[in-house]
Amino acid sequence: ESFIAGFAYGGTTVLVGQPMETLKTLTQVQSTAASATAKGASSSSSLIQTAKNLYSTAGIRGFYRGGMPLLLGGGLMRSAQFGVYQSVVPTLEKRYGKTDPKNYWLGCINPHVVAAGWAGGIGRGLVEGPFEMVKVMKQVVAGWHFRDVFQGFGATLFRNSFLFAGFVIYLDIFKQKIEQKHELTVTPFVKAGICANLAWLTIWPLDVVKTRRQSGKYNGKSLVWLLGDAFRSGHMYKGLSVGMLRSFIANGASMEVYTIVERELKRRAQ
Repeated sequence: ESFIAGFAYGGTTVLVGQPMETLKTLTQVQSTAASATAKGASSSSSLIQTAKNLYSTAGIRGFYRGGMPLLLGGGLMRSAQFGVYQSVVPTLEKRYGKTDPKNYWLGCINPHVVAAGWAGGIGRGLVEGPFEMVKVMKQVVAGWHFRDVFQGFGATLFRNSFLFAGFVIYLDIFKQKIEQKHELTVTPFVKAGICANLAWLTIWPLDVVKTRRQSGKYNGKSLVWLLGDAFRSGHMYKGLSVGMLRSFIANGASMEVYTIVERELKRRAQ
């Protein structure tokens, strides 16, 4: 059920969040680093100005640039992350037993959730890498060749391992501290939106580096150099505002779909 529900989650994420994803990418690839971009290029364009420029040159269709690769791959990579996660958790519990809450890290982090989340993130990254590269290249309107599909693959894998691990860790903490402790019922939309934003906020600099690495505008630059450049130029959290908006809406809606699909599949299996 988790693999199929994850596929539905991925498709929903792309359909709902692609316009904001495009704006995030265009904002992130802007830089003041003279060594990595043409001298005199603007790096201070506001998000609104970026949106206006995109609309004036490409219309509504421009906001969906790169959407097809993610629509094709989005379902697969989300299916991989949730499927792997839901497979690893019971495997760990069967082998080592359930972790006593007294042994949780910092009193709230289940090590099994961390390990399973990390595995799920790697599973997603292995599928997502090529699709993500093509998406970025289309969003920044840069030419590419098939041999380039694994450009930035390491950065995507590294980012995703932390991103999905963070997402499921925050979900588990939310369940412990909000839903169970205070006996509150929170909708999947709100819970997923909050936890996804916390996960993205935790790893955002890695996403900036990943996007720049795949944009074709920083060829020959290492991940360490890109991270240092983002830090020196004050771009560590470039595109954060639109990214957080996209994350909350897209992940919230997708979790609602995931929950409905998984529940229906389990009902039919009974």
